[in-house]
Amino acid sequence: CLRVARKEMEIQHFSHHHPLVFIQDHSVAARCLGSEKPVEGWSYGCSQCEFYLHKGCAELELAPQIQHPFHPKHPLTLLPKSPYPSFDLDINCALLQSSIAANFPNSLHPHPLFFIQNHNREVELDCSWCQKPISGPFYHCSDCTYPFKLHKECAELPLEIQHPLNPKHSLTLFPDSLYPWDKNRCHLCCKEFRGFSYYCGACYFVSESWKEREMEIQHFSHHHPLVFIQAHSVASKAALCLGCQKPVEGWSYGCNQCEFYLHKGCAELELAPKIQHPFHPKHPLTLLPKSPYSSGISGCDLCECAELPLEINHPCDRKHPLTLLPQPPTHPQKCSCSLCRIQWKGFVYSCSLCNFDLSLDDFLFSPPTITVASHEHPWMLVSRKMWFVCDFCGTDGDHSPYHCDTCVLFVHKNCISLPRHIMITRHHHTISLSYSFRQNQVEDWMCKICYEEVDISYGHYGCPASRCRYIAHVLCATDKAIWDGTIMPEGYDKRSEEVVDEPWNLITDVVEQIRIGELMVASEIKHSYHDHNLRLTFSRKTKDDDSQCDGCTRPISTPFYSCDQCKFFLHKDCAKLPEEMPHPFHKHLLTLSNSHDEYGYSLCCACRRLYQGFSYRCYEGDCSFEIDIQCMLLSDTLKHPSHEHSLFLVHNNKGTSCSACFRKLHSRDVAYRCMKRCDFSLDVGCATLPLTAWYKYDRHPLTLTYSDDFEPSQLYCDLCEKEREPNRWFYYCADCDNSLHLNCAIGDLPYMKLGNKLKEYWHKHPFTVVKNIWNCPLCKGCGEVCNGQALECKESECNFTVHLNCLRRLFEAFE
Repeated sequence: CLRVARKEMEIQHFSHHHPLVFIQDHSVAARCLGSEKPVEGWSYGCSQCEFYLHKGCAELELAPQIQHPFHPKHPLTLLPKSPYPSFDLDINCALLQSSIAANFPNSLHPHPLFFIQNHNREVELDCSWCQKPISGPFYHCSDCTYPFKLHKECAELPLEIQHPLNPKHSLTLFPDSLYPWDKNRCHLCCKEFRGFSYYCGACYFVSESWKEREMEIQHFSHHHPLVFIQAHSVASKAALCLGCQKPVEGWSYGCNQCEFYLHKGCAELELAPKIQHPFHPKHPLTLLPKSPYSSGISGCDLCECAELPLEINHPCDRKHPLTLLPQPPTHPQKCSCSLCRIQWKGFVYSCSLCNFDLSLDDFLFSPPTITVASHEHPWMLVSRKMWFVCDFCGTDGDHSPYHCDTCVLFVHKNCISLPRHIMITRHHHTISLSYSFRQNQVEDWMCKICYEEVDISYGHYGCPASRCRYIAHVLCATDKAIWDGTIMPEGYDKRSEEVVDEPWNLITDVVEQIRIGELMVASEIKHSYHDHNLRLTFSRKTKDDDSQCDGCTRPISTPFYSCDQCKFFLHKDCAKLPEEMPHPFHKHLLTLSNSHDEYGYSLCCACRRLYQGFSYRCYEGDCSFEIDIQCMLLSDTLKHPSHEHSLFLVHNNKGTSCSACFRKLHSRDVAYRCMKRCDFSLDVGCATLPLTAWYKYDRHPLTLTYSDDFEPSQLYCDLCEKEREPNRWFYYCADCDNSLHLNCAIGDLPYMKLGNKLKEYWHKHPFTVVKNIWNCPLCKGCGEVCNGQALECKESECNFTVHLNCLRRLFEAFE
């Protein structure tokens, strides 16, 4: 009997050559060879080989094949180990229980979803909606090429909500941005995000969260209710309190629709309870979660939180009291007062009779004496209304300067803390602050940023390196769009900047060299961004050759490096691009990269075009600036054949339009303007247009043309046969009298490499970048002919072509 019982407690398992003995309880630590988890409770094992299986894992051979929702096309076979790289599921994932989710909205996802109940921690996933790790039950799509998974809570969110920040309309649950370069910005917390959101099509209101805020106030300074914000995100740290003009941090109230924010303390000055405290008997103290101001001046911070009086008497206007206003009164358009110069938008104390306004910053944070390490004497406040020219920045002021009696200097309060040495990306050396007392300026100096005259008898930043004549206005050099706040320490060695080392590039090895004249040229190289050796080529290309550089994605021109084993090309200059470079378009150092997002392409922040190939990116903190190679080759000045004068780079172009394409420019756009102050502006996209292009029916190149003297009846494009707008740039062949729109000549995807793949999350197949010349197919989105570059799905079940700009229409059709 004992022998029979012992025999029944043994099994012969297909995964092991010895019989496995039943073990009721393990006394030593062991790991299951099936699930790779610790063995606890009942199990089978071979003590001789230290081979153990959970009882459940050992009995899986009773069902040697299963159908699983993660792989619905074929049955899965139980094997002791994976024999080849294909679709495999470990035991833990294979045992997940699932069922088809009923009534899930097809508008949010086109495929059926499987509900997974007993999710375990070994499956590392991110929710496709909230972008957070999956935990607990979740939904899964087995039809998508890229994993689509949802928390149970995310999948069961209401399709419509009512939100207090948008009370007129309901908000609808909306899928991820149709274009991956479009990040949503939540109107509630102000941070950028990807994933699903609640959206109002009438108001363009977007909220990442469906939870309503409970605290609202109606403040006298704003016509909309202000909503309580518990913590500002990193992306919104640049927001300023409209009361004190200090950065908003911590608790605050805000109207995201108008981008109006107040510190909680500034918003509740009349509502917050006040106490008298023995540590500060002069003023009542207001209860706040934290000090909302950051003056940087020594003293009791609690004074800054005291309730603001509605009227004050001030030495700058001895005749009348000043009245507290929520915003400055309207000034003339070209007013040069201190408030207009610094564009103050916060609370002011104002006298309408004298046309005098005092900012809250001047009222609260102007101590009688300031001492700083950069100046050997103390600065004394002159608290009165007076006109002066600041000896540090060279601009005028109308009241309350600080005075150094020893040096006979008058300066703005904010100019006292100007750094002595700074580094900006507009110049390759450190620039230093200097000022002199020379009354007669022998020669004219031009600011290398704004290209206006610099009066060197006042403060300015200049390059201390010998033979370098770089100079800039103080306000230009310290502009937030140009200077990142880097301060060079005192005592640095200026002579170290006389010789600039050759920057590092990504050529890891020079395999072979040839002599051309007196120069040695690398004829075969090894590059970090390609697996094979690249050989230098001097052969010419024809207009029918569509080869493109994998660095800048422009058409190949000699000399260039190429790979003998694959279609990889690099212009000689692109192969030698430095690993890191400063650029005047951005205030941080940029790093060379050949990576793109999960969709296979990127958006250039300068020209706003999609591109593939190399790029320069900013990895400083949360900065997401990136720029393609063609834009990277631009400098801070430009001589363009479309205009008689040189152009200079401007960062804030709000209120202007490009003279080439008539596009309205925004404050975030960089553009070029005329140095002679002509009414001429050029955005970066138009500044980088090729001067010639080829038209498939023409034997001659088309020339970029800047003026239009055609008759109105001739203003049409010979390719798309649609009208052209008068005076907008176009491409023209004078020999054949052919005119083309800009996009018709260079295509919608001029900087995407032909044959490369890109992806869209809503389509299970990748798209291929193609160029149609003859027998052009119809676009599946708009139904028109796809001339030139387009996107093609080559899978047999799809087999269609679509314009880039028709992707949204195609997405709606796929719903």
